[in-house]
Amino acid sequence: MTASPRPPVTVNGTIYRWPLRPVVVVCVDGGDPRYLQQFLADGSIPNIARFVSQGFAGVADGSMPSFTCPNNMSIITGTPTAKHGISGNFYLDTRTWEPVVMTGPELLRGDSIVTKFADAGAKVVSITAKDKLRKQLAKGLDCSKGHISFSTEFVEKCTLAENGIENALQWLGMEKPGMYSMELSLFVLEAGIKLLKERRPDLLYLSLTDWVQHKWAPHEEGARTFYKKLDDCVGRLAALDATVALTADHGMSDKSNAAGEPNVIWLQDVLDAKFGAGETTVICPITDAFVAHHGALGGFVRVWSRGKVTARQIIDHIGGIDGIELALDKETVCRMFEMPPDREGDVAVISREDVCIGGSAKNHDLTGLKGHRLRTHGGVSEAKVPFIVNRPLNEAYKAKAAGAPLKSYQIFDYAINGTV
Repeated sequence: MTASPRPPVTVNGTIYRWPLRPVVVVCVDGGDPRYLQQFLADGSIPNIARFVSQGFAGVADGSMPSFTCPNNMSIITGTPTAKHGISGNFYLDTRTWEPVVMTGPELLRGDSIVTKFADAGAKVVSITAKDKLRKQLAKGLDCSKGHISFSTEFVEKCTLAENGIENALQWLGMEKPGMYSMELSLFVLEAGIKLLKERRPDLLYLSLTDWVQHKWAPHEEGARTFYKKLDDCVGRLAALDATVALTADHGMSDKSNAAGEPNVIWLQDVLDAKFGAGETTVICPITDAFVAHHGALGGFVRVWSRGKVTARQIIDHIGGIDGIELALDKETVCRMFEMPPDREGDVAVISREDVCIGGSAKNHDLTGLKGHRLRTHGGVSEAKVPFIVNRPLNEAYKAKAAGAPLKSYQIFDYAINGTV
């Protein structure tokens, strides 16, 4: 195809050409590369196999911490966490010593790629499984001008003014799925397919949920069922002459012990026993409104001191605990993982792949995990994600991919600028 006459669009310092055809970026929440390895090997996902053989595929570094909100915002802004500022679901406001929810669009620094393209005259779509991401992903988007932004979670409440669509359930011909189901993600994909057929927008961002990956390991049949359906959906997107790019916000690891119980370090209890109750505050930034499948346990937590205990004392006390991979002061963790200092704790604690970290045992409800092994994320061990584009790269982007490690936040850059 020939180059578009439309001028390029600059977003957060990256220049994007006008798309040659519709570009669909799918964030497969929890899409650990091990699932694709399993299902590519056994032939369960022929469409993705074709993307890999005929387009471009690699494994990229996601943003830290390896949680949903930071990585979705990295993808939609094309920047690391240090620039966009969303480093979890919560941070601690030390003026009030209260946790602050980090899902408001006013907390996102920089611009959304879909919104900047909309401002330039493109037709755009942003659909999420959970509503916690919706407003940040489409920050500043005016849906009254024909753009669409909604979540499966609140699909029955869609209005033209707020979401660019109404009566969405009737339009799609599907029932609203439960929040703990694979259908929550499949709804997002089916809506994207229908919008691509009917409206042919220039950019689509489709963000799924990780209930499947929390529940099933790659070798389990439930995971295969979901990935076969995912493969069918992305194949239908590609058949509509779209550039389809797949990545993930984070991977997923089994963090249970030999008895099948969660392998947890209760860090707040450890710190209280050493320094006294109230001297430190542990924040688990994985926490959101839906924790039944992980109990608010992940591989990354932050510790704030009230002032009497130094970061060095905390690190020295916990650094040798079996299962803790890294205990880092604010300056070091921000430098190593490109995170925003003003929203970082005094100490960041990252667990080993088979271990998770909680606050105080009494504050975590693990009843939703009964009968299931805990599979969760947050650490360095879950920061590797797939990076797949269904079309070949041009020469410039072949060289770019060969010359430096891939970052998941580059997926729009590669899909828009890098394909032939």
